[in-house]
Amino acid sequence: MKKILIGLAALFLLTVLVLSWLFILPIYGFGQQISPVTAPEDYAQQDDSRVNIPLALELESRPYNALKNVYWGELHVHTTESMDAVLFGTTATPEDAYRFARGESLLSPGGELMQLSRPLDFVAITDHAEGFGLRTRCDEPDLSLFERLNCWVMETPGFTTALFLAGRESRMETEPDLNQPAGVYRNRPRVGQMLGNVPICSGDEGMQRCRHDSRSDWARYMELADLHNEPGVFTTFAAYEYSPQLERAGKHHRNVIFNGDELPEYAISSRDVDNALELWRGLEEVCTGDCDFLTIPHNMNKGWGLFYSRYTWDGDTYDEDDWQLRKRREPLAEMYQVKGASECALGVGATDEECAFEQVLEPCNPGQENGCALQTSFARQGLKVGLELNREIGFNPMAFGFIAATDGHNANPGDAEEWDFVGKVGAASSPALRRLRTRPDAAPHNQILTDHGSGGLAAVWAEENTRDALFAGMQRREAYATSGPRIVLRFFAGWRFDEAMLGARDPVALATQGGVPMGGVLLPEGEGDSSPTFFVWAGADWMSAPLQRIQLIKGWIDENGKTHERVRDVVCADGLEVNPDTLRCPDNGASVDITTCQTLGESGAAQLMATFRDEDFDASEDAFYYVRAIQNPTCRWSSYDAIRLGVEPDPRVPPTIQERAWSSPIWIEPAS
Repeated sequence: MKKILIGLAALFLLTVLVLSWLFILPIYGFGQQISPVTAPEDYAQQDDSRVNIPLALELESRPYNALKNVYWGELHVHTTESMDAVLFGTTATPEDAYRFARGESLLSPGGELMQLSRPLDFVAITDHAEGFGLRTRCDEPDLSLFERLNCWVMETPGFTTALFLAGRESRMETEPDLNQPAGVYRNRPRVGQMLGNVPICSGDEGMQRCRHDSRSDWARYMELADLHNEPGVFTTFAAYEYSPQLERAGKHHRNVIFNGDELPEYAISSRDVDNALELWRGLEEVCTGDCDFLTIPHNMNKGWGLFYSRYTWDGDTYDEDDWQLRKRREPLAEMYQVKGASECALGVGATDEECAFEQVLEPCNPGQENGCALQTSFARQGLKVGLELNREIGFNPMAFGFIAATDGHNANPGDAEEWDFVGKVGAASSPALRRLRTRPDAAPHNQILTDHGSGGLAAVWAEENTRDALFAGMQRREAYATSGPRIVLRFFAGWRFDEAMLGARDPVALATQGGVPMGGVLLPEGEGDSSPTFFVWAGADWMSAPLQRIQLIKGWIDENGKTHERVRDVVCADGLEVNPDTLRCPDNGASVDITTCQTLGESGAAQLMATFRDEDFDASEDAFYYVRAIQNPTCRWSSYDAIRLGVEPDPRVPPTIQERAWSSPIWIEPAS
């Protein structure tokens, strides 16, 4: 018996050693690579003085303008109040984030300086509502051992973060159906993780305590937003993120933005309701009186086809009332951020080369349901689904505008400039060595180098910088997205103006009087079938690069119910003309010195302006139009990091990108 016990003990010890060698030690080693404790060693290997960074400017206010000013902001950023930010080493608070948005500097969890070149005009801090109240009592002395362990897991960067990241690939994994067509969303029921599933919130007493603490956290958020709001100068919105989980780190998240003085006392999260329909219904019940809200989805590209499908997260199908609810509450979509572009994807219903911009997901293979680009994962596809629904149910619930954001988890709202990019995930992506390091065991869409861009900004046209004016601008979709630079962009369509307006003293005033702006719906007039006139004007960001061209994207549905799209350039810089065969501008020869990231040559335009008509316009067809303003090439963030580290740019990603702005669409309703 003694020999048997010794043998069993030896076998147990050997098993522990093997498991440690295969699993625990690699995870521990990865944890050391992303821990804030070891970040100074990595930071010592870079020289930030090698990168030329412009001097930061101060916050400026602008007077009321009936023709509207453009205001720059961030509607998606996280602080230490988000549990995933804490696990990545972030210690900066919502108060720090507000100060950063107004121009103050911060240090990243990896020790790098973060500062905006120009302060923001507005901001919403959107920490995950799922984490509100969970860590409130972690410092109390009377916690049980199990509760203390739970708090340690929620608050300790390094090893626990490595465990979290290692589990993302298999979390909620499902068996593939090899008969499933490539790129088509397969509906399935899901069950959410309710508040009682969190150990520290288990039991009736724990549930009551966590709900009370969640209310307290949310009350403090609303107080901070009011405290930092300065009408006419700097606008803040009370907000949070609603974050249900999808397989393999997929996203089906929405940022909830509030306006008014009578906001709800509780932030409804995915621990309370399973799908967006229940979120909207719940918010409409509690957001009454002087209260309004809208929701903004993000990372549709990583929603594995769910966002623009006809199904809910937990497997139900939208009915007409559901579509009405979505139309009422979701006027915008975040179609660009750190985790890539959600406009369109090559090979997934789109063929134009610009759909490859910051897009790392490959089209799906048969049976593949996640980790790839699906057909209903992108904004342009969603707009076309809206045309189909308009024909089926008599209204378009997917008539949404565009914004961009960062989704940064470093309390650094609006920090989207390539030269200042410190990653989005705390010490896991800072300093520079960690951003360029790749993991052989991780998929490309979970690698910082290949997956992460620098993020973007939201631009809203409004008469003044106040909550009411900006919120109204978002509701009417008079907003647009940029990939970081502050490109000024206006887009109108109308029946009562023409090409002569380009020579007018104030063409924007003429366009405003005779048409509708981006986000608007142009109704038919008379019985004519000629195209409306479109007017576009773009101004380059003087801190970035000149403009190269403006493109028009059209989507429409034919008499047989089939949707189509077409992309063409409408105006070129440097006096170049659009090629009538390719519908593209010739290359203007703009280039970049990769060793310094200085732009070369004098090509490009400080502004581009054009009017045009659609030669293929059909008054009987439902259609949408939006424009892209595209810059000359500039360095990608990874090239700036290569300069900091004194190495060559990694060939797995392009050394340069062409930053851009995307207008919200204009819809043309068909003549009856």
